[in-house]
Amino acid sequence: MRAAAIFGPGSSAKDLKPFQENSETTWVSGLPATPGEADAVLIFGGDGTVHRHLPHLVELQLPVLVVPCGSGNDFARALNLGSVRESLVAWKRFSSGIDNMRTIDLGVITPGIMDRRGADSPASHYFCCVAGVGLDAEIARRANRLPRWLRAHGGYLLSFLPALLGFAPLAINMSVPDDEDRRPVAAPKPKPVVVAAFANAPSYGGGMKIAPRAKLDDGVLDVCVIHNMNKFKLCCLFPTVYSGRHLSISQVEYFQTERLRLETEAPFDVYADGEYVCRTPIEVSVARGALRVIVA
Repeated sequence: MRAAAIFGPGSSAKDLKPFQENSETTWVSGLPATPGEADAVLIFGGDGTVHRHLPHLVELQLPVLVVPCGSGNDFARALNLGSVRESLVAWKRFSSGIDNMRTIDLGVITPGIMDRRGADSPASHYFCCVAGVGLDAEIARRANRLPRWLRAHGGYLLSFLPALLGFAPLAINMSVPDDEDRRPVAAPKPKPVVVAAFANAPSYGGGMKIAPRAKLDDGVLDVCVIHNMNKFKLCCLFPTVYSGRHLSISQVEYFQTERLRLETEAPFDVYADGEYVCRTPIEVSVARGALRVIVA
């Protein structure tokens, strides 16, 4: 067997050693150029590392094993790979010939608004966990400035209050495209929104269950919209996101869709998997069965 290893920030070849023990696998470093150069890809890192390699991974269609070594490991948790040890067990099963692979969806963000033919559409961006605009994007921007060790130990939580103090709700217009037999999910007049999150996986930000009902292979995105509320109530809401109890709050709207459009009165940053992607307006959709992953 031939396997490729990708090392994200803070990881190195020493993290690979347990996976090399008692194995006849031939290892290469970095993404293979073609599918014929490897039989599997191991990614040592967090959500951001996975995110940066998604376009090439989708092209290769090789089985991917995520080894959680990042500051945020929500994608690995969604695959029930909560530790390096669990990833090692999954690898041993796979390399011994057991079929422990799964095909999952990915989210897709396309800057601008496409017409029905997709003519002259700009480049799209894949995401594995959650994308969004609003307060969470501002928190992600601030958290990314922190030292990696601090980001891995509550960086999202530490960035919440500074981001909240200077944040103003966004005027957002969100709707399902006309070519789907569904009513718009928002009135034509923009509404003030604190967070609009589009989820392929249940959590982001190191365990925040923004979309507790999301599944990686159900062919839809789970959308969570937190409408405008005062900052004191937002502070009270924030801890409930870690358990998913925020869905019971009246200002929180939750639904599923295969595609949606989002526009803001002024361009605003869009983040996905904790990484900056583009600015609004955007169209968000699902790429069904886009990635093959190795699971426990």
